[in-house]
Amino acid sequence: MPEYEKHLYMICFPINALVASQLDAERFGEHYTTGSSKHFSGKVIFAEIDINFRHEKFNIDEYLAKTVPHENGEPKKTKFIASYNVLEYVPLEAIQKLFLCTANGKVLPIQPAEYTAYNAPDLLRIYQEITPLDTLVISTKDQRDFGKFITESKSKGAPKIMFTQIDFNIENFLMLNKNKEIFQIELPAVNPYRFFDCVMEIKDNPDKMTKTVGLGSLLREISYKFLKHGFWFATKDDLKFFPMPSVQELEDKYFYWWKFVR
Repeated sequence: MPEYEKHLYMICFPINALVASQLDAERFGEHYTTGSSKHFSGKVIFAEIDINFRHEKFNIDEYLAKTVPHENGEPKKTKFIASYNVLEYVPLEAIQKLFLCTANGKVLPIQPAEYTAYNAPDLLRIYQEITPLDTLVISTKDQRDFGKFITESKSKGAPKIMFTQIDFNIENFLMLNKNKEIFQIELPAVNPYRFFDCVMEIKDNPDKMTKTVGLGSLLREISYKFLKHGFWFATKDDLKFFPMPSVQELEDKYFYWWKFVR
């Protein structure tokens, strides 16, 4: 019977799950998107978790013991350990690498960075929460302050969260729709009138620093190309950043993934 290395993966999108597998990340992403009809059709984001991670919430040792090759020698592709509320119990230091998977199963690995993106104060940004929330938010807070705000909020937050930033020119949106009766917006499934009202409420009220645009994730519709900077995992005290490679790096090093991004 062949020997396969065992892995722990945390699926971050479209669900939040902890999975044991004998597949490496590239084959795991391919299997999860295209290799099984019972799994998801569309983009998938998942992370490799330290194989030594343990928490009383999860019976990790029990399921790893069951993650063994099939009788025909093929590796065990997925053994679900938990399918709900996983991120809250995974420490940031256990999240080793992030993977972005296209709808046709191509996988991009992203290493964590020592720094996080920072923009000028009061700049309007659009944040897409990924898990456990999936709210679309406009905010003047930079990424570190936004992560801290969301994880400290009792009414609109969570103790730990993953989010990204949407690359969208808000000022250009305002200019293109100025004095028009029918508004248009290039963000799919976003009501342009609601978006306009949210932007103006923040602009007209200096004390208002965040505003919810809508519920539900743009990640189902929007391309990876329209994500700005990368991805953040946040707690009230810490932040872990996974930066998107530059376009030049994607074209030079990850072209086979980049050409399939829509």
